[in-house]
This record gives sequence, structure tokens and C-alpha cells, in this order.
Amino acid sequence: MDLAIGTLVVVTVLVALVSEIFVSSVQKAGETLGISPAFVGFIIVALVGAAAEMTVAFSAARKNRLDMSVSIALGSASQIALFVAPVLVLLSYVIGPKPMDLQFWPGAVTMVMIATVTSCFITNSGRSAWFIGALLLFIYAIFAMTLYMVPPGSHEPI
Repeated sequence: MDLAIGTLVVVTVLVALVSEIFVSSVQKAGETLGISPAFVGFIIVALVGAAAEMTVAFSAARKNRLDMSVSIALGSASQIALFVAPVLVLLSYVIGPKPMDLQFWPGAVTMVMIATVTSCFITNSGRSAWFIGALLLFIYAIFAMTLYMVPPGSHEPI
């Protein structure tokens, strides 16, 4: 039991270090390439960070286990929204240089709303087809293009 806890602590510290190196290198690459921090955070870090979950979800979908594949995807998003984000906000008062808040720019709120409504419609039907997957990919591509072409704060208020 002590070995398991020790291993868990060591692995957690190593993952935190690797994550910090990854984030700093991606931020530097984004600055060098002229990519907005919103695009880097919403698209690049999200894709790379969820690579293991996506692999398992694709594997489940290939085995015709769509329920498990959708559960993995939606469970991960729910976990971030309901647990990780609030914990990070609370920890920022203790650890961070300045406290975080959960105030998002209107475009991010709109994207979250569209993603939530779309996932609700898709999961409530109980059926799926190839074009529903294509719809989801197109929505993601629209979000990515929006973040790339019109980054937050790039336009003047009316």
C-alpha cells in the first residue's frame, strides 16, 4: 500500500513537470507562429491533452460500442467543467500569482452553449450515423477557424 501511494505521488509530480514543459513549449511555439493563446488552449492543448481518451473512444467505436465512446467523450468534458475548473480557481487563491475567475469572453460562452446543445441533441436520439460524426467534426472545425481567424480581443467594441 505504501509503495502504491509513493508511486502515485512520484508519477503525479512527473506528470505535472512534463505538463509544465509541454505548456511552456506550446506557448512559445504559438507566440513564434503568431497563433492566439485562445487557439492554442482551446484546440492544440485540448487535442494533445485528450489523446489517450480519444484513443480509447475510437477503439470503443470501432468495436461498435458507441455508448462507451460517447460516454468517454462527454464524461471527460463534464469532469473538466464540474470538477477541474472550480478546483483550479480555488487553488489559484493559494498557489497562483493572482486569483483566477470563471469570467469568459462571450465567444467562449457561445461555443460552450453550441457544443452543449449539439451534444444534448445527439445523445437524446439514441441513434447515430456517419453524418452526425461529420456534423461534430464540422462544428469543431468552425470553432477552430473562428479562434484562429478572430482571436478574442482582436476586435474593437462597437
